[in-house]
Amino acid sequence: MEYKAFQKIFYKVNRINKATCVLQSHMASYDEMAVVHGRLAQVVKIIGNNVTLQVFSGTDGIPTNAEVMFTGNPPLLKVSTELAGRFFNAYGKPIDGGPEVEGENRPLGGPTVNPTQRKRPSELIPTGIAGIDLNNTIVTGQKIPFFADPEQPYNQVMADVALRAKADRIILGGIGLTHDDYLFYKNVFENAGALDRIVSFINTTEDPSIERLLIPDMALTAAEYFAIDRNEKVLVLLTDVALYCDALSIVSNNMDQISSKDNMPASLYSDLARLYEKAVQFPQGGSITIIAVTTLSGGDITHAIPDNTGYITEGQLFLRRDSEIGKTIVDPFRSLSRLKQLVIGKKTREDHPQVMNAAVRLYSDAANARTKQENGFDLSDYDKRCLRYAKEYSEKLLAIDVNIDIDKMLDTSWELFGRYFKKEEVSIKEELMNKYWNDKS
Repeated sequence: MEYKAFQKIFYKVNRINKATCVLQSHMASYDEMAVVHGRLAQVVKIIGNNVTLQVFSGTDGIPTNAEVMFTGNPPLLKVSTELAGRFFNAYGKPIDGGPEVEGENRPLGGPTVNPTQRKRPSELIPTGIAGIDLNNTIVTGQKIPFFADPEQPYNQVMADVALRAKADRIILGGIGLTHDDYLFYKNVFENAGALDRIVSFINTTEDPSIERLLIPDMALTAAEYFAIDRNEKVLVLLTDVALYCDALSIVSNNMDQISSKDNMPASLYSDLARLYEKAVQFPQGGSITIIAVTTLSGGDITHAIPDNTGYITEGQLFLRRDSEIGKTIVDPFRSLSRLKQLVIGKKTREDHPQVMNAAVRLYSDAANARTKQENGFDLSDYDKRCLRYAKEYSEKLLAIDVNIDIDKMLDTSWELFGRYFKKEEVSIKEELMNKYWNDKS
């Protein structure tokens, strides 16, 4: 933490809440960092001379005559190539036993990129996960969340994406991770020999929950450095954004603000948009792509957090457990990438759009056949073939443990079409049928 010269020290706190305190000062500015009774805090509200400070580690034990000193700076992160391969806490301090990073101080939470300086996204980011690359292809500069129940293995998926994604740099923002999850990421990255392209900012359940508010800004400030200064393709992974929103709610309630839906702050939409809108494709080639996990409370997709997220992001990826194969899959019915049309069939093979549509349509027919079966209706031969197809489609393409390139995904789809269906049942253009049909019957 850096300080300005000749700082004035205050010794009177007018009001103390669970996570905030209020004092009088005419010297403070919004987002400025301060030290309250030896604890880091940040200015979150100014009304006249009344300044509200959010104390990250909580206010327990802070007296009304506590020493308060303003630093004159917003939160800062030192950026340089030395960030690569390192693990940091919410303040940008190393937690991996390594030395402090030397570099240029960058303020957190800066403005998003002016639309006139953006380029239309057009580059594919393959992940090796067919449920993403085949059906919900991700594009550089895109912002897209994973919606998942808390018991889903979303941290495994995020680690897999980090290792497989074709990106120059991966920035992980771990929000409220258990210590075991933190060690999981650390061990996976180290064992894969991928640390040199990954930067991690971690807040665990053992750390103060309010510190979670700094993690996304730390991750995105580092991403901006690599994307703008070094012209790199950067992928930011944030998990779990629901815990970030819970921290926002704590601060909002302690400031006596009127809550909105599901006890979330009324500013939730703008708070989330401020983060997600950092996703950008620059004309020079650098880019920031954001994939975030949002866990669902009781599977409620209408909760304020996923509901607001859906209005901001360009689609969503939905994880669910497939009871037929006993594995977690990327649900093709509830997942959507709104930017996939910019790359499929253009940056991927010509048959990609038609194969994707046919595969999901046949999977939908299988769902209808399963409903008929559960309700005691007789199944046609086509229904039975659809059910067999759906099980193999889930095992070979939708399961999150599948790791193949996009051409192999397309070839596998053609093999399944040929094994279970007639050409006319698949309904793909004749020229593509003639070129790619693989009759396995």
